[in-house]
Amino acid sequence: MRKFLAVVKHEYKKVVLKWSFLIGTLLLPFLAACFAFVPVIIFSLQGEPTRIAIADPTGKIFERVERNLSSERMAEKARKAARDSIGQIDAAQDEKMRNTAAQFVQDFVLVGFDPSGRSVDAVRSDLVKKIMADEIDAYLIVPENYNDAAATFEFRSRKGGDFVSNDTLQDAVNDAVRSQRLADANIDENLLAQINSAVNFDAKGLNEAGEEKNSDGVFFASFAIGLMIYITLAIYGQAIMGAVVEEKETRIAEILFSSARPFELMLGKLVGVGLAGLTQLAIWVSSAMILIGFLSMQPEFQMVAASVPSITPLMVVYFLVYFLLGFFIYASIFALIGSMVTTVQEGGQFAFPPIMIMLSAFYFCFAVIRDPESPLSFWVTMAPFLAPITMPVRILAETPPPWQIALSITVNTAAIGVLVWIASRVYRVGMLMYGKRASLPEVWKWIKQA
Repeated sequence: MRKFLAVVKHEYKKVVLKWSFLIGTLLLPFLAACFAFVPVIIFSLQGEPTRIAIADPTGKIFERVERNLSSERMAEKARKAARDSIGQIDAAQDEKMRNTAAQFVQDFVLVGFDPSGRSVDAVRSDLVKKIMADEIDAYLIVPENYNDAAATFEFRSRKGGDFVSNDTLQDAVNDAVRSQRLADANIDENLLAQINSAVNFDAKGLNEAGEEKNSDGVFFASFAIGLMIYITLAIYGQAIMGAVVEEKETRIAEILFSSARPFELMLGKLVGVGLAGLTQLAIWVSSAMILIGFLSMQPEFQMVAASVPSITPLMVVYFLVYFLLGFFIYASIFALIGSMVTTVQEGGQFAFPPIMIMLSAFYFCFAVIRDPESPLSFWVTMAPFLAPITMPVRILAETPPPWQIALSITVNTAAIGVLVWIASRVYRVGMLMYGKRASLPEVWKWIKQA
């Protein structure tokens, strides 16, 4: 037991104390925080307002565009989009939308331009001169036949790359022209908006107790959990294979076998590297929970944080347990592969099947998310090789009965026992064989040896 613990300690420290481990562990939470905060900071920076001259020969569109770019109208559109995505919004969120809309409309300064009695070419020439003289930044020429579907609204800007402002202006012009067309046809715009308004569709999920639950964001959260486990298993599984091949190439195994049994060495290696992977995954999960908790306290991020499904401490324990199950299953396979081959390049060829099995398990996660209680979801969350990735996703989407979780853990633990037994028999012989790659009949012979 003492030798086994020494191997565990050595393998754990060898992985955790590397700079690559520290950088990789801290880099992911840092990148996640950057993806969450940096875009908001960038888009919150106030630049110089865009001065837009609108040449409207009809005299009907300019005022409607100006009204559509008002803070009241922008806040109303943002309110509608928020209701469509998350349902009801509270007073704090509504006030935040008003303030954001007020800041956003400051990016536009609309300038009237009278094109009466002049050709389009002459108007265009004068507007271009104003842009060159830095009197305006952009211009919009409204065609007289705006009611025609083929009519073209000419917009030119020296800030052509400002896609946010350009798209906002385009939406405002579209709404303005649509409203004017309704007015020309003597159609009540408010009545038409009421007729076309979407129904209040209240969609929520039900848990196993028949209680309502917030299902918004379950897909993305489940996808993130499945992807995180898949990537971690792939990384540390291949790390085991690389370590085994390295010991074989340097012939350190001969020295190690003289001081400890092959089974103790292999199992200690699996446990040590597995604990290192568990440490990294625990840091990632903890960082994600801290980040979500911080975002939920910020008014500007409350709508995003509200869509994240609730994750209980028991769920986190389940995630870590299934990570360990998956690690021992795939690490045993990779250790077996490392014992068979002579170089890392050869190991990479044999590593393709287990990687494909992990990828298949990740794809099965989409079926589990869609219907967690289907027969397919049941079997893929029980099957060895698949359950370590699919069951955490199912637990997050809709927690199955405890007996199913217990059965899944039992089945996969039994699979680990079989795989470790097979891998240890191959390991004790394969680590001492040099010069050529083991064939499948030879591997089968090693497994049958007493």
